[in-house]
Amino acid sequence: MTPKAVFWDMDGTLVDSEPLHEAALVAAMRNAGLKPPADLHERVLGVAAWPVYEMMRDEFGLDLPFDDWIMRKYEHYLPLVEGLKPRPGAIEVFNELRALGVQQAVVSNSDRMIVDANLRMVGLFYPGMKTISRNDVRDGKPHAEPFLRAAYLAEVDPVHAVAVDDSWPGAMAGLAAGMKTIFWPEKPMEGPPGAIVINSAEELRREVGL
Repeated sequence: MTPKAVFWDMDGTLVDSEPLHEAALVAAMRNAGLKPPADLHERVLGVAAWPVYEMMRDEFGLDLPFDDWIMRKYEHYLPLVEGLKPRPGAIEVFNELRALGVQQAVVSNSDRMIVDANLRMVGLFYPGMKTISRNDVRDGKPHAEPFLRAAYLAEVDPVHAVAVDDSWPGAMAGLAAGMKTIFWPEKPMEGPPGAIVINSAEELRREVGL
């Protein structure tokens, strides 16, 4: 059965931007004289900018104010957006649901400038589109607020909505919001208890009633 609303994470779920974020983060770290750890990818996947900054500051000795640090990272990231690709199958599902009149929103832990740049690059940008960035909420994922904000804007009860995310923090946020939560990781892994784990766009189609 098709849900009343589907709320999508962006980075890693709708668009294959995680490699770009990691490349920008590595470049920014090296630019600041820091050595990226071998497990950097696992440590920052789905995590908002401020907790990543705290890790850089507290564990790696970053000696920059947050605003300076994040601008350095974005200066490395934005030129890479030209090579951004959608996640195979994801935007097709988004557009099918849109054609059916299902309410949708993009719910991201990224800043507004990154959300807009990414969605424009893959052509997922139209009048009336609902997007929630880290700038639009007090508490980002894994807190429920971003997905609850999406439900509020879509005028849909959270219990009638589906959250789709590729990271543990995102899936935890969907579960905390009381939504059916689909965990679609980059590579097969267990998800948070209560999440529906999938590994393909075809599985996603079935879970959203297409």
